[in-house]
Amino acid sequence: MEKQSFSFADLSPDVLLDALDSVEVHAESGLLALNSYENRVYQFKAEDGQRYVTKFYRPARWSDEQINEEHQFTLELEQQDIPVAAPIAINGTTLHHYNGYRFAVFPSVGGRQFEVDNFDQLEWVGRFLGRIHQVGQRQPFVHRPTLGLEEYVYQPRQVLANSDFIPDYLKKTFFADLDRLITEIESHWSTDWPALRLHGDCHPGNILWRDGPMFVDLDDARNGPAIQDLWMMLNGERHDQLAQLDTLLEAYNEFADFDPRQLKLIEPLRALRMVHYMAWLAKRWQDPAFPRAFPWFGDAKYWEGQVLAFKEQIFTLNEAPLQLMPQW
Repeated sequence: MEKQSFSFADLSPDVLLDALDSVEVHAESGLLALNSYENRVYQFKAEDGQRYVTKFYRPARWSDEQINEEHQFTLELEQQDIPVAAPIAINGTTLHHYNGYRFAVFPSVGGRQFEVDNFDQLEWVGRFLGRIHQVGQRQPFVHRPTLGLEEYVYQPRQVLANSDFIPDYLKKTFFADLDRLITEIESHWSTDWPALRLHGDCHPGNILWRDGPMFVDLDDARNGPAIQDLWMMLNGERHDQLAQLDTLLEAYNEFADFDPRQLKLIEPLRALRMVHYMAWLAKRWQDPAFPRAFPWFGDAKYWEGQVLAFKEQIFTLNEAPLQLMPQW
């Protein structure tokens, strides 16, 4: 991996254009920055008249082997006619290097927002997620991690403990409630599931809608339980989530067998995401893009709200998990 001190600071427009020129991709229009914080992503029109997207990977996050595994998985999905934004192979490779930066080029795949409350669209998404997991179960990632408590809870807890973001008056309460939440997560967590290659961050914002769904941004791809790619589609009250889950899984099961025992992982996974998200912001705060995008992160009210969220999530963890509707 790159050295930790290496950053995006020197990634100027000239460097971007020179990097693209180095792989014989010549931008004709200006580079339009797209909404991405972890990496730097730009859309442009090339001299061949086509629109492309280039992604410059955050230094030190993934190794070359891990990025190539993501690319290979995405290309496998594309070969099975699954709608994903796959990198373009140039000179026999999809991962390129220029002046210490690593980047890839993708076709631009526009679309409108996926409507998670639209049951017709949700059915389509469920069907394609079944197909994605059908491919994902062929073999696990070798270099990419497997979703678990170390990466998503224990390391983030340490990051937060070493940070200066949490107000002094709140620290004792914050960490006492965080530790109670972690204890509850541990008591509800299970590793009794087959590790599939997953999209990893399959929230509605990573699905575009054209004539059907288009899955984008597999940057968080990793091994994990199937439910990880499904639970972020659920929203609203419990009865709403049950109806969404029923629609999603009925379509999913046309292509892959979902183990309903994984439903008990939904709230632990939600808790993992909650803890991981706070630590992610803390780790990235030196990147100028983060204070601009998340100014509330340094506000005491945010941290007071997290204490309340811990308590609510502990309560939810102890409720009965969602269950599939009976089939008549």
